[in-house]
Amino acid sequence: MIHLASRVPDPAVRRLTATLYGYAFLSDLVLLYPLYVVFFADTGLSVGQISSLFVIWSAAGILFEVPSGAWADVVSRRLLLCLAPLVTAAGFALWVLLPSYPAFAVGFLLWGAGGALVSGALEALVWTELDRLGVVGRYARVLGRARTAGVLGVVVSGVLAGPVLAVGGYPAVGAASVLACLLATIVAARFPEHRPPAGAPVDAPVQAGVPVPASGHDPAAAVRPVAAAMPGDREPDGSPADDEGDLGWWDTLRAGVTQVRTRPPVRSAVLLVAVVAADWGALDEYSPLLALDTGVRAEVVPLLLLLLWAGVTVGGLLAGVGERLGRRGYAALLGVVGVGLAGGALTGRPAGFVLLALGFGAAQLATVLADARLQARITGNSRATVTSLAGMATDLLIIGTYAGYGLLATAVGNAVAFAVTAGPYLVLGLMLLTRRRPTVVPASSTAAAAHGPR
Repeated sequence: MIHLASRVPDPAVRRLTATLYGYAFLSDLVLLYPLYVVFFADTGLSVGQISSLFVIWSAAGILFEVPSGAWADVVSRRLLLCLAPLVTAAGFALWVLLPSYPAFAVGFLLWGAGGALVSGALEALVWTELDRLGVVGRYARVLGRARTAGVLGVVVSGVLAGPVLAVGGYPAVGAASVLACLLATIVAARFPEHRPPAGAPVDAPVQAGVPVPASGHDPAAAVRPVAAAMPGDREPDGSPADDEGDLGWWDTLRAGVTQVRTRPPVRSAVLLVAVVAADWGALDEYSPLLALDTGVRAEVVPLLLLLLWAGVTVGGLLAGVGERLGRRGYAALLGVVGVGLAGGALTGRPAGFVLLALGFGAAQLATVLADARLQARITGNSRATVTSLAGMATDLLIIGTYAGYGLLATAVGNAVAFAVTAGPYLVLGLMLLTRRRPTVVPASSTAAAAHGPR
């Protein structure tokens, strides 16, 4: 059988990527981002009340993450990507129309729900479409650029928020944020989406005992250097993924959970995404306090934070190069994360933010590569569900990191707490360097053929 997926014209890929980058940019072009804590304080909320809102926000993400992932596997993923900005916009509108603690709490619930609708659905749609077009090897590169587009949206928000606030106050800032969400919904409607027909087999056809996707290539081969960089067990047997067929919401949810529970390679990939993404995701929230501790004026803090986001941007753009990293290379990358974050924090000087920018950039790259590895290992119709499980695990670790950081910072200060919290990256990197290579599996093993060396 001759497969023609690789001959799909480039315009199809360009439409997908342009839509993705525009969606990511507009989703983060929220002028309330740099101001909502100040907004809450101006409304009269105490620090304790503001902290409780953050807990509500994180809890909402955990509550909605996995159910929405299973929903994305049952209904249109594009539909969920359209709905997500609308749900978030409703929360922002509620904030500026009825500024009060109850309204802020409901707004965070809606914001958490909107984020959960995107998480899992976006990655699954992009992977599936790239696979259909025969260019799934570009996934890490495309995802890295999408993350960079989101960072640029945050940067532009920081630039515009002050002038808009000065002209129209918080109502104008809220209206601009809602408008960005509405534009994101319009862009999301342009996403291509091709789902297998009801009852169609979801597993790859088998050629000479080796599962091969319908597009005529092996998706795992596109990220084998990355997969080889990370710890993970082989499949217990060489059987292809379970044939999930056309499942309902509950069965899809169970299938995704079962895949994580029973397939060690998928489980290890989920855990790696959570560990790599959670630490720096939590530390980012404390970077303004770290900047103030260096002795700079409050007006200088945004400039230091801009340096960090420049590092994150570069990290996302290097995803294409990072795909070639092997096990030792990925371990070294995690070492750069740990040393950059810890070293930059312990300097106690503004110049330390150069090291911090290096650490944050390496963390962004490591997160993108971990996600690519996860997507390569997921099979069947539960892709968004499994990805959402990784998101839920990340949220749980972030909450734990918040709690641990708060205790450490109270006892020993922000710099030491920041450095200690970055420690897991060094531990994980050492684990990768010192672990023994897996036993060589005979060439006849379909597990080795399907997933490559780990």
